[in-house]
Amino acid sequence: MASTMLLTLDLNDPRPLHEQVASAVRQAVASGVVTPGQRLPSARQLAAALGVNANTVLRALRDLRDEGVLEFRRGRGVSVLRPPDGRELVMRRTRELLEEARLYGLDPEEVIEMIRASS
Repeated sequence: MASTMLLTLDLNDPRPLHEQVASAVRQAVASGVVTPGQRLPSARQLAAALGVNANTVLRALRDLRDEGVLEFRRGRGVSVLRPPDGRELVMRRTRELLEEARLYGLDPEEVIEMIRASS
């Protein structure tokens, strides 16, 4: 399993490393590289392969567990429960974006205009 799961991180990506790790695992599950019921390599193995701290990987795995993508089982490791729901994920990120925009004094309509201008 560990040898078939190829994850990479983009050093130019401004997102925190744990978010990049979660995204890479999410993409591997969504693309079928790892399937429901399949166990992931240990956090230590993933960290070594990605060149990041094991705590970074654990944080990413906990986020994916909270999303319902992964399952933690004592003594059995981490396994895939289901592929990520892309719509659900985008909706969560949209709420986060709107919350952040409000902190900067932007209303939702301004954010929509910014999105339209960037596409």
